[in-house]
Amino acid sequence: MTNPAYRRLKAEERRRQLLERGAELFARHSYDELSMREIARKVGISKPLLYHYFPSKRAFFEATLAQAAAELRARTEPDPTLPPLDQLRGSLEAFLELIDNNALAYSKLMQSLSSVPEVRELIDDVRTKTAARILEGIYPDGAPPKARAAVHGWLWFMDGACLNWIEHRDISRDELRDLLLGTLLGALTAADAIPLAAQVQ
Repeated sequence: MTNPAYRRLKAEERRRQLLERGAELFARHSYDELSMREIARKVGISKPLLYHYFPSKRAFFEATLAQAAAELRARTEPDPTLPPLDQLRGSLEAFLELIDNNALAYSKLMQSLSSVPEVRELIDDVRTKTAARILEGIYPDGAPPKARAAVHGWLWFMDGACLNWIEHRDISRDELRDLLLGTLLGALTAADAIPLAAQVQ
């Protein structure tokens, strides 16, 4: 007796594959353009099977966003053995590489901020955790309020600069990285960020 040409996927493997395909779909289509029926058709499974893994389109979308956020955190994790500025430079390089390789997905995600609450919640969460990570590296004993405001504002600026870079592509990735570092240093200097200023000198 020969083995069948297919094999039944384990639940975790099937779920992982569905999330990978979901990330691809939501990178090419807006949230409102896709229904569960259309998603099932595009990933090549039945609609009831898709509902078995994800009870709604929102649940499926949120799961793909959570997976993307986890990948972002892993790829931008700073090296704690380096000085704060070098940690930030390395994390920025990893972040910009990820955007460079997924430009359409990043643009779609940013475009959905105003219309999809799940995206807004995810981006807010990522910004909050990123700001905390930056501030902890610079101010291990606690960040001054002005420095906290400067870092949070800089993260909003960074998304705008990245979207402009994706659209025009008239500066290099290294130039964008240095621009982002420079603007953060300027904001922190204006906020009397003496610890980081000392690191630069």
